Amino acid sequence: MIQPGPRNLITDVAGLRVGNAQDADIKTGTTVLVGDRPFTAAVHVMGGAPGTRETDLLAPDKLVQEADALVLSGGSAFGLDAASGVADALRAQGRGFAVGDQTVPIVPGAILFDLINGGDKNWPENPYKALGAEALANASDAFQLGSHGAGTGTLIADLKGGLGSASATLNGITVGALVAVNALGRVTIGDTKHFWAAPFEMQAEFGGHGPAQSFDPHAIPPVKGGDAQNTTIAIVATDAALTQAQATRMATASHDGMARAIYPSHTPMDGDLVFAAATGTADAQADPLMLGHLAALCLARAIARGVYAATAAQDDLLPTYSAKHG
Repeated sequence: MIQPGPRNLITDVAGLRVGNAQDADIKTGTTVLVGDRPFTAAVHVMGGAPGTRETDLLAPDKLVQEADALVLSGGSAFGLDAASGVADALRAQGRGFAVGDQTVPIVPGAILFDLINGGDKNWPENPYKALGAEALANASDAFQLGSHGAGTGTLIADLKGGLGSASATLNGITVGALVAVNALGRVTIGDTKHFWAAPFEMQAEFGGHGPAQSFDPHAIPPVKGGDAQNTTIAIVATDAALTQAQATRMATASHDGMARAIYPSHTPMDGDLVFAAATGTADAQADPLMLGHLAALCLARAIARGVYAATAAQDDLLPTYSAKHG
């Protein structure tokens, strides 16, 4: 039977830690997933406007098969510098890909657009490198959801977004998801309190309201107005031993979870993408079909949990889920 892990976080995957750092005045932040040792990493991009660092090397035919950390950050293109702070700190620890007498930490990253969210963006120096280093220093098996890390300044069509996570276990294998939700679309059905992801909820983890009793599946989906810029960026992880090709397939399948939880998703204005991480710490063998199913399940739940956990802050442009629905 599929069950959440003990923390219901991506860190239920043994050997992984997550750290957050944020700046309340700027209304932005960074989230880092780091392994106790390098892990197999992959990525799959389905959105039309991605912002990434070092994703090309995650293709199965490339030399480097493992990463030291993965970074999710606000800040649009400025936020890509968060990975530099992580890489510098890992290099100081002696971690990285060996090249002669040098070590080069492998730190792919992705960013979301939160530059027009009510925060003060008139910084004298790009803040993201420092936020990346701080997030790495904060890495732990326990971390906060909602308006923390990369979820700090996120917005969706009608609510504040947030940082979400969830996990699932089956037959000795653990899968988890971590996501920063900054979508063009909605995660709830119309103006109701019911999440699109409600059929997949476990243990009332985002309110236990259940599915909506009725809705018009043919209605034009409500989205952010104006010159909207968006992106939902995520990581799915497992303790199964996977090749990079298998990890890519898990990342690809997990996009089903994004489509189940956000209406609409994968639009031309979203940079939706999913990284995959595989630590290989489990003794059990994993069924690739079931891994994809669990990853999609966890990602759908994590998206709803991130929005559900968002908290209010000064000068917010949109309400939180709890303020709107109680």
